[in-house]
Amino acid sequence: MQLMAPRKACSSGSLRCHRPAARRGFPRAPFLTPAHWPIGSRRRRPGANQRAAAAGREIRPQPSPGGRPRGPCGLASPGGRARTPPPRINSRGGLLAGRSRTMEVPGRGPRAEAPWKRLSAEELENQYCPSRWVIRRGAEETLKMYSHLGEKATKKARATRKSLLHVPYGDGEGEKLDIYFPGEVAAEALPFCLFLHGGYWQSGSKDMSAFMVDPLTARGVAVVVVAYDIAPKGTLDQMINQVTRSVVFVQKKYPCNEGLYLCGHSAGAHLAAMMLLANWTKHGVTPNLKGFFLVSGIYDLEPIVHTTQNAPLLLTPEDARRNSPQLLLEAALTRPSGPACHMLVTVGQHDSPEFHRQSREFFQTLRRGGWDASFEEIHNVDHFEIIWSLTQQDSALTQTILSTIFREP
Repeated sequence: MQLMAPRKACSSGSLRCHRPAARRGFPRAPFLTPAHWPIGSRRRRPGANQRAAAAGREIRPQPSPGGRPRGPCGLASPGGRARTPPPRINSRGGLLAGRSRTMEVPGRGPRAEAPWKRLSAEELENQYCPSRWVIRRGAEETLKMYSHLGEKATKKARATRKSLLHVPYGDGEGEKLDIYFPGEVAAEALPFCLFLHGGYWQSGSKDMSAFMVDPLTARGVAVVVVAYDIAPKGTLDQMINQVTRSVVFVQKKYPCNEGLYLCGHSAGAHLAAMMLLANWTKHGVTPNLKGFFLVSGIYDLEPIVHTTQNAPLLLTPEDARRNSPQLLLEAALTRPSGPACHMLVTVGQHDSPEFHRQSREFFQTLRRGGWDASFEEIHNVDHFEIIWSLTQQDSALTQTILSTIFREP
């Protein structure tokens, strides 16, 4: 099976997109068989029955492994054992839903095998390396730009906004947060948006993540940028615990808030999503959660175990399943205590097909559980540009977040 290759630079240095071949040009036949399905840019040679049908000759049933004759499509006749067709590939290079083996989900019964399990090691690595899918500049330049814009936004926010910096929410060295206020006074009766940075749980910092401070504080929203101990110093379980305690801290410090909203990018979106499963009773407070903004996140961590991204994380399959909101919500289908809590799941148009699949499947899981959830693909941005857009007041993502915060109950 072939997937779309990473975007490569042409001789002029610009980036172009390589897509799998379209279906045009496949031979017409009285029926469509697996032999005619597109697999990358190649198709398999038709079998004897397909050639016979195209030539108008008699079709002779072929014996199936179960001893029953096969029908004209190469599949087992009624009562026989059907042959499972190969995985199909869509126009973006991702896997289409189709017949697959099933596995058990606790509390839900059979669940179709995850499409990522049909990818080769090389394909899986490619799908979960966001810098290979950038569209306007090289991977190294994109990462440098990401850091530069984050640092620039943070310097501007600290210079122009009333703020409380490096506020400890716990006893750990890395357990600190920055709070930015819309006015000159640190008021309590405000909506608070907590931002969780990305970086595959192993890079990034609150000191370069104040992307959304300027546009949100300009509209009367306080912004909290949370730090957590990234790998290898921190484990994933510790990060989730730290984010949980940061939410508890903000709720207790500002009990008269007009709503807490969690926004996370990439790994930060995963950490925000895990707050749907937090045991708030254990912490003695129920946060006034009103909304979640999940930006280009990963919600099933099992694929990460099999990539090089796992080197500093050291996740076992059990660790991944225990900390995968996609799998946990499929089993529990829990809801937040506040009925007005809204879930926004977004992904960049040029994110990889696996990031698209993860975001859409998580959104569908939320909807099946009765959540107030919406899904948006942000046009013409990649995995990094989608978060850069939060520095702009008029960007689609910023406007969607503000309209959610200020929507009528």
